Amino acid sequence: MLDKKFFNRDTLQVAKDLLGKTLIRNDNGIIYKTKIVETEAYLGIEDRAAHTFDDKKTQRNKIMYEDAGTIYVYQTYGIHFMLNFVTLEKGRPEAVLIRGVEPLNEFDNIGINRFGKVFKELSTYQKKNLTNGPGKLTKALNIDKNLNGKNLFGKQLYLENNKDDFEIVSDKRIGIDYAKEAIDYPYRFYIKDNSYVSVF
Repeated sequence: MLDKKFFNRDTLQVAKDLLGKTLIRNDNGIIYKTKIVETEAYLGIEDRAAHTFDDKKTQRNKIMYEDAGTIYVYQTYGIHFMLNFVTLEKGRPEAVLIRGVEPLNEFDNIGINRFGKVFKELSTYQKKNLTNGPGKLTKALNIDKNLNGKNLFGKQLYLENNKDDFEIVSDKRIGIDYAKEAIDYPYRFYIKDNSYVSVF
């Protein structure tokens, strides 16, 4: 299991180092295992794209001010849950968004969570779109705000090392048109040629 030291480091480095790690979700005894294939870093107070830009602490983003390894889950458009991991020490509100994961097991349960059907009944389009996006992967793994404020060192959600070899691509983040100069920061990282990356 990855420990607090892993997350209490430079946020950009953590975002890169999370790639290839195994994300494990224990959902009432169903153990989902996925490989993280895409992340985005959000650098807090100085980053216009971050919820905590300009040190604006709110009821929603207060979790980003917690210790490294805290889980930050927020909802967009009242529909999609976004999974983030807080970095650095308490009071420095930075985090990494998990944008894409590759399923390693429990394909039937993932299919049911996403589309109400077991894997073999999914269309080619549905199979391609199981977990290739931040809102898709949380639905697939049954992640919601019940995990918000918990940490990555318990039994519900945690990470393990994996020894894959791959090339990392750096690119602009997605969906932050409001962020002025931060639109162009190359803070999105993904595994080259992995089919579960949301946008190439």
